[in-house]
Amino acid sequence: MKHLFKATLNWTINKNQEESSKRFYSKTHQIKIEGKPVLDVSAAKAFKGDPSLYNPEDLLLSSLVSCHMMSYLYVCSQNGIEVLEYLDNAEATLEVNPDGSGRFVEVRLHPKVKISNSDKIELALELHQKANQLCFIANSCNFSVLHEASCEVFTI
Repeated sequence: MKHLFKATLNWTINKNQEESSKRFYSKTHQIKIEGKPVLDVSAAKAFKGDPSLYNPEDLLLSSLVSCHMMSYLYVCSQNGIEVLEYLDNAEATLEVNPDGSGRFVEVRLHPKVKISNSDKIELALELHQKANQLCFIANSCNFSVLHEASCEVFTI
């Protein structure tokens, strides 16, 4: 089974750009996905972008952390684990080469999960590996996706 996803990118030159800075194009652009709000995007500040906007690196990391969480919730539901809270402060390491090329070399997920089942903490921690195996985005990456998970019981 295949699914097709579509996005439209729209960029236009800034007509007010000074003549001396024309060799540095504005990085700000818009991504449109049918039926959804327009997403304003730029380059990261380090690459002369607008730091107030999302950048491709932010979006890649966001996609990975979001996909992992959804995969994790799925495997928990399959294993009778009631997840009450999920927090992740993920980090991605990008290496840039002298020629300007670069790549992500590692992503570290730090999921902190609260569950209701005190007898399933060990299983809840183990299921991050299963979630990683199912995650569409992680399966599409050519870099390591590491998990430094914690789990605690939260009773209401």
